[in-house]
Amino acid sequence: MSEQQQTAAQREAMQQITQSVMSLLDMWNLETAEMQRLLQLPDNVRSRAFHKFREGRDVLPTDKSVMRRATYLLRIADALRTAYPCNPRMASHWIRTPHRRFGRRTPLSIILADDTDSGMIAVLSELDCTFSWDLTGSSCS
Repeated sequence: MSEQQQTAAQREAMQQITQSVMSLLDMWNLETAEMQRLLQLPDNVRSRAFHKFREGRDVLPTDKSVMRRATYLLRIADALRTAYPCNPRMASHWIRTPHRRFGRRTPLSIILADDTDSGMIAVLSELDCTFSWDLTGSSCS
């Protein structure tokens, strides 16, 4: 594969990731400021950039932190699809409903509570036991 083809393939992959993340955040009915915090986007990313992300005219920054958090979000969405296969709207409901394992706080508030990945990790661990298993370093022996 030529360098030009590789660059085009990377751009296409980034567009798919960006579109998937934006669809998820829109499904969760998040405000622009919440999206900004959730993805830890750099300060120079303005609210109008979100329109470009949605329309496919721009992609999320390729910063490692942004990509890691986008990956966590997509894994959370996948786990919610697995948990609620017959009702996709349940994901939006679940993310905003107080949960006993989070001390009656919503999963969204846990994710937004700090600027580290710990909130996303806690929510993903609650939804996806394989993720939690991997975090512990456990193995099948």
